[in-house]
Amino acid sequence: MNFKFDDTSFQQIEQVLETKFAKRNDQFRAVLLNSELGRKLSIEIYPDLLMGEKKGNLVSIFTPSAHIQLHFCTGFVASEMLGEVTFFGEHQGRLSGIVVEKQAACSVFTNVDSSVLSGDFEKLAPEVMLSGIALSLTEPLLESKKSK
Repeated sequence: MNFKFDDTSFQQIEQVLETKFAKRNDQFRAVLLNSELGRKLSIEIYPDLLMGEKKGNLVSIFTPSAHIQLHFCTGFVASEMLGEVTFFGEHQGRLSGIVVEKQAACSVFTNVDSSVLSGDFEKLAPEVMLSGIALSLTEPLLESKKSK
């Protein structure tokens, strides 16, 4: 998948998360604040960044207590209904994703077997079911599905 963040991508993310990105050199940065719950979250997106010997998209999330990165982000799903954006990367049938909520919260799921995204969630252990449900929005965009 040759996904690249563009102006339309940033507009979709801004609309769902109710924020604005500021561009600084090769970085796009947005801040989410939730004063009621005392939360602050920053998103930094580096399109086409050299990581090792390859270029790709890097998504970094900063909170007061965590720094999370998704290397080689291959797409995102912006859901107005859920009020969240799911950034994801797929490699050899495994999926990693960061779900960012407009309430300045996020969840991280790593190395999830893409087979758990569809099918009968009730057959999965509850601990596995959560990642399958959370990342199932990405299924129509996954590279492995498109190449078949």
